[in-house]
Amino acid sequence: MLHYVLKRLLSLVVSLFVASIVIFAVIEVMPGDPAQVMLGVNAQEDTLAALREELGMTEAPVTRYLQWAGGLLQGDFGISYSYRIPVAEMISDRLQVSLPLALFALSLTVAIAIPVGVWAASRRGSAVDLGVMGVTQLGVALPNFWFAMLMVLVFSVNLRWFSAGGFAGWDEGFFAAMKSLTLPAIALALPQASILARVMRSALLDTLAEDFIRTARAKGLTRRQALWRHALRNAMIPVLTIIGLQFSFLLAGGIIIENVFYLPGLGRLIFQAISARDLIVVESVVMLLVFAVILVNFLVEVAYALIDPRLRNAR
Repeated sequence: MLHYVLKRLLSLVVSLFVASIVIFAVIEVMPGDPAQVMLGVNAQEDTLAALREELGMTEAPVTRYLQWAGGLLQGDFGISYSYRIPVAEMISDRLQVSLPLALFALSLTVAIAIPVGVWAASRRGSAVDLGVMGVTQLGVALPNFWFAMLMVLVFSVNLRWFSAGGFAGWDEGFFAAMKSLTLPAIALALPQASILARVMRSALLDTLAEDFIRTARAKGLTRRQALWRHALRNAMIPVLTIIGLQFSFLLAGGIIIENVFYLPGLGRLIFQAISARDLIVVESVVMLLVFAVILVNFLVEVAYALIDPRLRNAR
């Protein structure tokens, strides 16, 4: 097990190093001049040159990469070009919204998808199975921002149970903050739950067709016992993969939902930074999201080893 974890940890470090080079290179070749955006089209050339010097944009790309990467290792993400405040402070403020939202949405996704997928697989070919597949296909096809606008119309405008947008803040209390995130979390979770339920059903049906399940049934286990004792655990490997990918998407991909509900999260921060050509913010936030994706994949692979003893004992 230790050998397996160390091997995956080395892969994580290498992936982060390669990702940092790619992110810096892509941002470097993007068109536009941050100094020109900040000062306007009528700015004098000497003023632009002074600002570029202040922002460190006149140094060699290799030097700027080493300074940026070294700062990341120390927790220093640099200073925002536009706001002139530490990027780490901006990210910390936005994570207080995006991270709870992603965890809330992922919890709803798993709570809905796993039981629904198991229920459909245990009744394969029945009206229940066909109904679940039809509903999940609809959930996959419809965009999450449509769910978001529909819920605003129903629960905010008509019923007035929730606010139409904004974030109450954690200073107002845990329940007030979570209430602000409830509609966005549901809007994010429903399409993801549809995907995960279909994966759960497919993986469980494939596992139920394996020889060891037939052997278990031949020894006297009922279909329900074979499903819960043996099939479900083995079917969780592809499901864990999807859950890991979904968490990364929910953390980084909620930009549309955050704009629908006016949530000050990472998605809106990236959008604003791109619009303002605030490259240091874009680089740092994207690198943080890449780190989150790679870390989640690492944890998923460790979870594989906990579920499948063949991986733990592999050399």
